[in-house]
Amino acid sequence: MQSTRTEPFEAVIESGPFPIRFPRRGALGQDEEWCEVEVDGSWRRIRFHDYEEVYRIPGLYETIFYRTLRCNSPTYMAELLRDTLIERGLDPSSLRALDLGAGNGMMGEALQALGTREIVAVDLISEARQAAQRDRPWVYNDYVVADLSQPSSEQRARLAERKFNALTIVAALGFGDIPPQAVYTAFNLVSDQGCIAFNIKESFLRHDDASGFARLIQRMLREEVLLMWSYKRYCHRLSVTGEPLYYIAAVAEKLRDIPLDFVA
Repeated sequence: MQSTRTEPFEAVIESGPFPIRFPRRGALGQDEEWCEVEVDGSWRRIRFHDYEEVYRIPGLYETIFYRTLRCNSPTYMAELLRDTLIERGLDPSSLRALDLGAGNGMMGEALQALGTREIVAVDLISEARQAAQRDRPWVYNDYVVADLSQPSSEQRARLAERKFNALTIVAALGFGDIPPQAVYTAFNLVSDQGCIAFNIKESFLRHDDASGFARLIQRMLREEVLLMWSYKRYCHRLSVTGEPLYYIAAVAEKLRDIPLDFVA
């Protein structure tokens, strides 16, 4: 949308093809953050979680999150996954990975750099698939636009035939983008002894978490659905005011399917 510029701004940042300016105020929650971007000579206000709008503009996602706010989660997660697998004598090239919340393909590209060649993407919005096919058409073997909290029988069958032995969920949990019910479906598409790699903001793993993920993950560990292999705290990216946003990166083994009552 066209900005009225009623907020005071920090200095304009020349970052890649798009000049960017951030609001000075520091009271925004992570899911409320926004910036203004100059596109074709006009300033547009972009809310970070309005992914449909971000993905429509080639290079904008990378400019905001990676060049400017220094997000490194795809690289960090891929390296942690590689190191964890090697420690256990496993080869990353043997993975048949489901990349949930795939967006424009940055995690898929990081997986491919490990030697993984069978990667299927799932995302809720068609703009994500369009962006991945535009920016990284070589990454995914298939890209399914679906809400896995209530997939159709055709979508479930299309994914099941891939016989996944790995699941990645990167920068997609905890803000309502992917609910626990969708994780339940994706997790159960992975074979037993498969590899699960995910990250999540550390606050969503605290006892007062309202997203449902703290309860789900704790129960999966307690009832031997999931066996944790690696668990690391790291800086996911900077906030619009330059503060580090800390996430937990995890790599685990799937022991068995999630029972339905875990998410009912």
